[in-house]
Amino acid sequence: MQRIIDNVRADYCNYYTVRFFTGMRTGEVDGLKWKNVDFAKREILVRETLINGETEYTKTDGSQREIPMFGQVYDALKTQYAATGHMSKYVFCNQLGQPLDHNNVTKRVWYPLLKSLGLTKRRPYQTRHTAATLFLASGENPEWVARMLGHSSTEMLFKVYSRYVPNATRMDGSAFERLLGNTTPTKPQQEHRHETA
Repeated sequence: MQRIIDNVRADYCNYYTVRFFTGMRTGEVDGLKWKNVDFAKREILVRETLINGETEYTKTDGSQREIPMFGQVYDALKTQYAATGHMSKYVFCNQLGQPLDHNNVTKRVWYPLLKSLGLTKRRPYQTRHTAATLFLASGENPEWVARMLGHSSTEMLFKVYSRYVPNATRMDGSAFERLLGNTTPTKPQQEHRHETA
C-alpha cells in the first residue's frame, strides 16, 4: 500500500490515499462531491455513488454513512481541494472538471503502476479490502468497521475478511488466557527415574 502511494503519479496520490484509508467503494470515491466533505467535522459524508458517469443514491440505505477523516485522509483532501476545489463539484475529476472514468484510470494509472512496481495484477477494488484488513488488524471493533464500509451488519465482514485477521490479532486463545490471569491448570510433570548401572 505504501509503495503504491509513494510511487503513483502525483495527481493521483490523494485519490489512492483516500481509497486505501477509507475503504470507500469505487463509485463512492469517484462520485464524491465537495459538498459532502466536511472539513470542520473531519468527516466524509457518503451519500451518492457514480454509475455510468452520473451520481445516484447509494447502493443501499446502509451505504449512507459518515467516514472520519484520519490524519492522512484529511491532509490528502486539503491538498486535493487546493487542486480541484475551484474547478469542479467533484473531489476527484479530470481536467474538464468531470468525474473520473474508472475504466480509464484503471488502464492508464492503476495497472501500469502495479506492473512498474512488480506487483501482482489486481483490481482497484482491492484498496477497499486493504482498508478493511487494516481496520480489523489494528483491533477496531468489527461493528465499527462494518459501518465504515457501509455494511448493514458484521455478517458480510466476517464472511469476507475473517481469514485475514487471526495472524494479525493473535486469535489463538491467548487473549482469553490473559483474561483468566494465567490460572489455567497445567499438567503435572512426570517423574523421571534414573537407572543406575
